[in-house]
Amino acid sequence: KVAQALYERGLITYMRTDSVHLSNEAIGATRQTVQKRYGADFVHKTERRFTTKSKGAQEAHEAIRPAGNQMLTAKELSLTGAQYKLYDLIWKRTVATQMADARQELLSVHIVAGEVTFRSSGKRILFPGFFRAYVEGSDDPTAALEDREVPLPNLEVGDEVNLTNLEPVSRQTRPPNRYTEAALVAKLEKEGIGRPSTYATIISTILARQYARKQGNTLIPTFTAFSVTQLMEQSFNKFVDIGFTADMEQTLDGIAKSQVDWLPWLQRFWQGKSDSLHELVVKGTETIDPRTACTLNGFDDIPARVRIGRYGPYLEVEHDGDVLKVSMPEELSPSDLTVELAGELVQQKIEGPKPVAVEPETGSPVFVRTGRYGPYIQVGEGSEDVKPKRVALPKGMKPDMVTPEIALGLAGLPRTLGIHPDTNEPVVANINRNGPHIRHIRDYRSLTKNDDVLAVDFTRAMELLAQEKRTSRRGGTQLRDLGEHPEKGGSVILMDGRYGPYVTHDKVNATLPKGSSPDVVTLEEAIELIAAKIAAGPKKRKSASKKASAKKKASSKKKATKKKPAAKAKAAKKKKPASKDS
Repeated sequence: KVAQALYERGLITYMRTDSVHLSNEAIGATRQTVQKRYGADFVHKTERRFTTKSKGAQEAHEAIRPAGNQMLTAKELSLTGAQYKLYDLIWKRTVATQMADARQELLSVHIVAGEVTFRSSGKRILFPGFFRAYVEGSDDPTAALEDREVPLPNLEVGDEVNLTNLEPVSRQTRPPNRYTEAALVAKLEKEGIGRPSTYATIISTILARQYARKQGNTLIPTFTAFSVTQLMEQSFNKFVDIGFTADMEQTLDGIAKSQVDWLPWLQRFWQGKSDSLHELVVKGTETIDPRTACTLNGFDDIPARVRIGRYGPYLEVEHDGDVLKVSMPEELSPSDLTVELAGELVQQKIEGPKPVAVEPETGSPVFVRTGRYGPYIQVGEGSEDVKPKRVALPKGMKPDMVTPEIALGLAGLPRTLGIHPDTNEPVVANINRNGPHIRHIRDYRSLTKNDDVLAVDFTRAMELLAQEKRTSRRGGTQLRDLGEHPEKGGSVILMDGRYGPYVTHDKVNATLPKGSSPDVVTLEEAIELIAAKIAAGPKKRKSASKKASAKKKASSKKKATKKKPAAKAKAAKKKKPASKDS
């Protein structure tokens, strides 16, 4: 959306391309800009021209660059926010392509002490070159030049050095870094899987089906991903092989160019005599055991079976003749499941939770437990007829951090802070699935990371209530809080969005029926709408041909990757408009 806005304003060239080709106008304007801003020494001796190496590259347009030949900076254009950042990135990468190489002096020093040799490396920048425009991973030329220099003292061969401090450090081989979205796109591009128009869809599908979860910028695989991968490799290995996928992409490109007859290929793929998709699906339906498919291999050192169930991953172990099922925390990744942790979870299940405190008024024990949605406080044992009181731990608080004072404080929530002077209604502090908050009637305000739900006072609560409410991710405005969901917890919110009023709970949005007034909608009606939306399942996407016939613009997330100037430092992966071929 940001790139689209810049394009519509005429500030950048067409952005739905992964081409790295620059026009003669762009090269000439860039070289003039470098000479004007940095000096003639910073202009590369020859014009740099680039060609796209990725398969299926969209070469109909030139590379994404500042439009025209003025090459104005983001500051000169008075851009702000996300538009400033994106345009600045495009400007820096474009300018760097026509700048001289950076020259560095590298120095290695070997210090021999008895039978041991120590090595130290230094670096000095002789000529910054394109570093003046940007540095990979930083985009802050001023600071980066200093950070990249590693000075060493003046040394000569044969010099004796004095030992001032010796610190032995143990280092172990580190596993490969996990994929980020950018790294995964680079891998897909390298292997010839997918196209720029499908990269965003591939990643969103991985996240939507909970094959991975995001931790910062890192994609963490889940137990579900392990289970699905295991099933596919055992029963459909041919169709999840990287080589097969890349070859199929190439064949589809051939079909799009009328170089391959699509019907015979599709018949072989779907109904061929051996190893066709249809044959494998039929065999799989008859031979795949769901229970075996839900049991994960590769955890032989764990003294329990690792399985995937309806409510997430769990451990299955036999105890006293019974089969014990032990739920694992939702945020636990397969790589973090150790023998020690598995033993702890099983032991906790066998022994049951130990109370951390006793409520003085009722004498009920207060436990710290971990459920599907994280750790929480539970007051009393409860029964089939009476559900015990449960309060989630504040974000960042681990179970071992809960003291008796904290447990009793959380058990005492909601906490009345005072009476609102305008309504004579109480102002309370509480925690629900959305986190710690202040509530006045149906008006909610989230506490900040610096606020403590157990210590916040009436004055601070009134400050928060006086602040304007934030809009939702969908871009709507909160109309009112309808109350807590009776079964799942968390607030049910009535919103006014781009397409009219809707209700939302736990990331599920349900539009109000046509003709319904948002002024009279009740909590019960909202819960019914949300339940119906969940039961209906996600909407099916329209095909590309239907979208084209309806004259709707297809859009996708834009992503820019960083490369060295010698390889054109601004290749972008953008979605191609829908067409009949697609």
